[in-house]
Amino acid sequence: MAKPRGPSAAAAAAKAPPVVPAPPKTVHSPLVTYASMLSLLSLCPPFVILLWYTMVHADGSVVRTYEHLREHGLLEGLKAIWPMPTVVAWKIIFGFALFEAVLQLLLPGRRFEGPVSTAGNVPVYKANGLQAYAVTLITYLSLWWFGIFNPAIVYDHLGEIYSALVFGSFVFCIFLYIKGHVAPSSSDSGSSGNVIIDFYWGMELYPRIGKHFDIKVFTNCRFGMMSWAVLAVTYCIKQYEMNGRVADSMLVNTALMLIYVTKFFWWESGYWCTMDIAHDRAGFYICWGCLVWVPSIYTSPGMYLVNHPVNLGPQLALSILLAGILCIYINYDCDRQRQEFRRTNGKCSIWGKAPSKIVASYQTTTGETKTSLLLTSGWWGLSRHFHYVPEILSAFFWTVPALFNHFLPYFYVIFLTILLFDRAKRDDDRCSSKYGKYWKMYCNKVPYRIIPGIY
Repeated sequence: MAKPRGPSAAAAAAKAPPVVPAPPKTVHSPLVTYASMLSLLSLCPPFVILLWYTMVHADGSVVRTYEHLREHGLLEGLKAIWPMPTVVAWKIIFGFALFEAVLQLLLPGRRFEGPVSTAGNVPVYKANGLQAYAVTLITYLSLWWFGIFNPAIVYDHLGEIYSALVFGSFVFCIFLYIKGHVAPSSSDSGSSGNVIIDFYWGMELYPRIGKHFDIKVFTNCRFGMMSWAVLAVTYCIKQYEMNGRVADSMLVNTALMLIYVTKFFWWESGYWCTMDIAHDRAGFYICWGCLVWVPSIYTSPGMYLVNHPVNLGPQLALSILLAGILCIYINYDCDRQRQEFRRTNGKCSIWGKAPSKIVASYQTTTGETKTSLLLTSGWWGLSRHFHYVPEILSAFFWTVPALFNHFLPYFYVIFLTILLFDRAKRDDDRCSSKYGKYWKMYCNKVPYRIIPGIY
């Protein structure tokens, strides 16, 4: 759970009323912020269904889907292709969610303390994600191998599953909104006074059920990221059952996705120190996104390849695979470098020499002065968010096996690019507000935001 840092915080709380952390500041103008929030709230759910329909039933052609909607009208056309949730879909979702929740609670793992929040709290986690990932994949493949459960069933009911997730996750976000008002888990919570903003961005930073079940770890890691790996395997098995073989394009796609997700769970405790967990609250943006958007949009290149096998040939397939692995490794090494720098308080070696850094001081909402070290060498000397470059390239390399017959498989790469560029801006604005003059010094030393020499 999130605990106060040291006795001084407790003493201060006894002398003064508790400080409610300010709601997250918006990066864009109020008009753009409201427009984007309302657009995402209203457009994301139908887009998930339209993407599934186009990939599975319209041969991956956006034109065919558009012609269907034009012929029947937008609302009637959407209604005709929107599958209703079924009992089978709900059983699959609840079975998977319950299995992952049990693993999150019961599997052993080392204790990990996240970064100190602005309210002075330190979230405590049990780092058992890699174990849960291994158990999940071994169990899923074993159920298939021994004929107990056929993963192709998941693909055959995919539209119903996405439909159930769209509605069920929306209800879950309403639960988070109510919980944030009625029973917040820590002092890292509060309302902006606006219902839409509170629902979209969230009320709580570290919501929990009971003492040990962290909701954001479940939604982001154990459901969202885990479902990514499970669906990647599902698509591969479905193509095998349809064609009696798996195309090299699907093998490259599945291998790179699994390597990426393996990297994520290997580094999961590092993820708990990132913007998603340590700064973004649990609302529609994060939780609905991880429960619905990740299983649908992030896995979409593999979904497309099920019905569109491409024979790349050994040389091209191996080249794409190696390029993708290299990008995933660089992405991992960027995060490892920063994590090691923080763990050793700057007393480590970066690319064979002592790291260059800026010592920045800041104040928490309780008025306590603290310091942070800002790394300005290694990967982090190239640009302030260089790790986004290999991440975007990794997504491109597990998508490019689909080649270029249709545009839609590349939607995830485009979406990820927009997401990460926006996240970089939000993170820069947050750090500028937090560190003030020290952030200006940092930007002078590392002038590029993402792409060295360009942006």
